[in-house]
Amino acid sequence: MTQQNEEMTITEHLSELRKRLIYVLSVFVLGLVAGFFVADPVYRYLTKAESAQGFVLHAFSFWDGIGIYMKIAGLFSLIITLPFTVFQIWKFVSPGLRPRERKATLKYVPYVFLLFLVGLAFAYYVVFPMALAFTTTITEKMGLVETYGMKQYFSFLFGIVLPVSLLFELPLLIMFLTGLRILNPIRLRKMRRVAYFVLIFIAVVVTPPDFISDLLVMIPLLLLYEISVFLSAIVYRKQLAADEAAEARYVRAENEQSAG
Repeated sequence: MTQQNEEMTITEHLSELRKRLIYVLSVFVLGLVAGFFVADPVYRYLTKAESAQGFVLHAFSFWDGIGIYMKIAGLFSLIITLPFTVFQIWKFVSPGLRPRERKATLKYVPYVFLLFLVGLAFAYYVVFPMALAFTTTITEKMGLVETYGMKQYFSFLFGIVLPVSLLFELPLLIMFLTGLRILNPIRLRKMRRVAYFVLIFIAVVVTPPDFISDLLVMIPLLLLYEISVFLSAIVYRKQLAADEAAEARYVRAENEQSAG
């Protein structure tokens, strides 16, 4: 009987997970449809920006135009879907949380959208112009004629903007996982060397191969990690205080029951 109940529990968990995934996929598809309506104004804004001036973008295949619109629509849908995805993760794990933990983790969801936009702005207005200026400088020094396809230009743009934008979710992700008791500041401090190596590697990959550009991206990423550790410590201290208070109430109730 116990084994049967356990199997039913696993089946229910898988069913619940499938339901959450369907919800996320449905919102992503709806966001993708809406993204096609904003793709044209976004495309015109990006091509009229200062970083795009001086480039004559070419279409080298019949699918280049629609491919760029799909990428813009996909990014728009991701921005819309990201906080909803975090909310669905919270809904999936919330039955196993205490009421206090449910409230503590739920409040992080709205900030997912805000942090992604901050990372998007930093990536587009700081990192991308540096990378573009570096590559065009090298091209000019080599005496090459710059003839770019729109597909190559936007692939280069999204290849830089998207990873950096997602990295700006790190503090929120760490706080969320700390709230779920998956991570804590002690573990994060032990992981610091590995985390630094990964973040420095990412900074070097997404920026031009010069020290100044690497440093301009590396420093914010390392600061993000330290901020994450600091915020995790705040959440962890509140958890310990709540546990101590709950234990004290339990002991008091036991003593009163024994006395009675």
